Amino acid sequence: MSLRVNYNQESPEFVKKMTELAALVRKSELGATIIDLIDIRASQLNGCAFCIDMHVKEARIHGERDLRVHHIIVWRESNLFSERERAALEWTEAVTKLGEHGISDEVYNRVKQQFSDKDLSDLTFAIGMINFWNRLSVSFRSVPGSADKFFGLDKAGMN
Repeated sequence: MSLRVNYNQESPEFVKKMTELAALVRKSELGATIIDLIDIRASQLNGCAFCIDMHVKEARIHGERDLRVHHIIVWRESNLFSERERAALEWTEAVTKLGEHGISDEVYNRVKQQFSDKDLSDLTFAIGMINFWNRLSVSFRSVPGSADKFFGLDKAGMN
């Protein structure tokens, strides 16, 4: 696979603003664990190898256990996630794969039991951000691992 377009180089103003918004998401009260989980799950759903590679390494740097990372794809069958994490993963799937009729009240009500309005809003922004990054990376075929040094992901020791 080779890079089609270097969007960082071609649209630096947009990337700067997206990066600023991503930094705001990281400062939210959701915490690194929830953000890592949703970044990985949305990237799996969107088939974004670049982002899966990046966010798995970030999760490791943040102290996430390997087994939990492997279980993200089967989170419904796994007992390794808290109710709040499960709600975040369910919301990630619902927001990422919007159906013809949107998100059901049943899903919303289940997720709402775990998050305040503010946290649910922040969570939805976080999911929207990773979905946008996924679309950029999938469209332009960003090469997994190609930005490790730039983002400090080499510290994960996974190369």
